[in-house]
This record gives sequence, structure tokens and C-alpha cells, in this order.
Amino acid sequence: MPRSILPALFALALLAQPAAAIEAAAPFSHAQLTHFASRVARRDSLDRRWVLRVLRQARAQPQIIDMMNRPAEHVLQWWQYRRIFLTPERIALGAQFWREHRAALERTGAEWGVAPRYIVAILGVETYYGRRSGTYRVLDALSTLAFDYPSRQRFFGKELEQFLVLAHRDGLDPLTVKGSYAGAMGPMQFMPSAYLRYAVSTHGQPPDLFTDWDDIFASVANYLHGHGWQADGPVLAPVTVEPGATFQIDPNDLALDRTIGGLAEQGASIAGDFPGATPVVLLLAEDQEGPVYRAGFRNFRVILSYNDSALYAMTVNDLAAAIAQRMSGQ
Repeated sequence: MPRSILPALFALALLAQPAAAIEAAAPFSHAQLTHFASRVARRDSLDRRWVLRVLRQARAQPQIIDMMNRPAEHVLQWWQYRRIFLTPERIALGAQFWREHRAALERTGAEWGVAPRYIVAILGVETYYGRRSGTYRVLDALSTLAFDYPSRQRFFGKELEQFLVLAHRDGLDPLTVKGSYAGAMGPMQFMPSAYLRYAVSTHGQPPDLFTDWDDIFASVANYLHGHGWQADGPVLAPVTVEPGATFQIDPNDLALDRTIGGLAEQGASIAGDFPGATPVVLLLAEDQEGPVYRAGFRNFRVILSYNDSALYAMTVNDLAAAIAQRMSGQ
């Protein structure tokens, strides 16, 4: 079936359902939904009735609020977080996945300047190479967070709006698309706004970031490239701390607001041949035996745009290195 006619069919199917039955089951207030639907319809040129009937079929998921309040990145130390993802199984599957898609990954890497190992590692951390892309309906997850999670209501309201735009544009059934508890979709876990902005079609059709690996690889690379990825640039480097070092670390400050030369003057020497003026962020990677320090470069900051957690970005880097080592060994 041509995808261009799917939005109209979905709209007709939704509009054909009895309004009274839908309203009776809706868990969110009538005022919330009607106000949101009116705003979205006006701003995005969508049919207000279609938007409202989609929203009325959203179901609240209270457990999502609990998970949002206790993400693993905020409750685990580095060594605990790392051992979840840096397993022999995940490394081996990453190498296997790379071999299976070598041609497409190398083509994407050459076009976008993003080495295949980072694309593979992001997919490995996000969804176990597409095996675990989420079990929540995106509509339910985003509606729960947009209407019942005041601290980030504005952000998730915008994502809910973008999801409706995406569903209408690309002919996705808004009632069946599944993703993470935060509304991220597909093997690369794009939020709807990222899907709309960074999705790449490699075949001349609307991009498919659920099953088309060529589109998925190109879209991940486009996302990183769009956030300033430097081809062949470093991500992390080890740091040696001298006796009497005077530096301090704020774990919540992940800005590139230090330089290699400045850290050297404070007793923190960064491995590698880099100019002293190179901007970096100094990171604490807590090990079981004590503190370990690392320096993050611009590409580290780019990975943070995917998930604003130092633990996440360090894991992507280390998994990429481990998979590449496995590939070279084989």
C-alpha cells in the first residue's frame, strides 16, 4: 500500500470510532486534551478531530514516572554502569552485527565522517543492536510525561506534538508505534523531534528508522555530524594525576571549559599528543579500587547530545573500542 495514503486511512479509522466510547476511557482530563489538540492543530496544520481522537486513546503509565525519577545514570557509579554494557556477549554481538552490515556501515562512515564503531556502539548501548527497542506505546509514554510529569512537561509536550506530526507525515499508526518509557523510538532510540530533524532516507522513500538499517546508520551519523562530530577526532583520553594535584571536579559540569595545558599546570597530565589549548572536560570514572580520571574532547560532548550522561558517553566510547579490537583480532 502506498505510504502516502496511510495518514488519511488512519484518520478515517479514528474518526469513525464513537466519540462517547473513547471519551469514557480517556485517562487524561478533557481540558488537557482539548487545549493540547487545538494548539497542535493550529500550529502544525493537522486535523483537530484526528489529533483529539488519537490523544483520547492514550493510556497513562504511572510506572514511567517512577523510572524517570530513578534513571540508572543517576544512581550507579561508573564501574557498576560499565559492567552492564561492557560484557563479552555485547561485544561479540557488536562485532557480528558490524560484519553483517559492513558495507553499509563503511559507506555511511565515509559519507558522514563517523567511524562505524561509534554507530555500532550507540546501537549496542541503546537497544542491544535493535533487539530491545521498547515495549511501551510511544503515545502512552509521551502523553503520560506531557500531562502527568510537571518538571518536564514542556519538553515532553513538544515531543508528543512532534510524534503526531511524524505519524501523520510518514503514515505511522500512532496507536501501535512502540518505544522506550521516555518515548524514544527504533533501534537508535530517536525522540520524535530528532526523527523529524535527522532521519535520512537512503532509498528515496520516507525514512524508515524502525527496520531499514541503511536509513538507521545514516540517521545516527547525521545526528552526530549535525551536533559537531569531528572525523577521526578523539573522544576520551586517560589522565595521570601527579602528587599534590590542585584540580577540582564538578561531576555535574560537562562543559569543555578546561584546556590540556591548564590541567597540566594543576597536576593532571592527559595522555596523547594534543595542543595545550585543546578544550576538554575532566571526568571522574569511579572504579572499585578508587577514582580514575579521564579527559573528554569535543566528540565526547557530541555523544552527550544523545544522552546527557558522562557514564553513557564513556560507555559508548569503551564499547566502540572493544568492538573494534574484537574485529581486528578476528
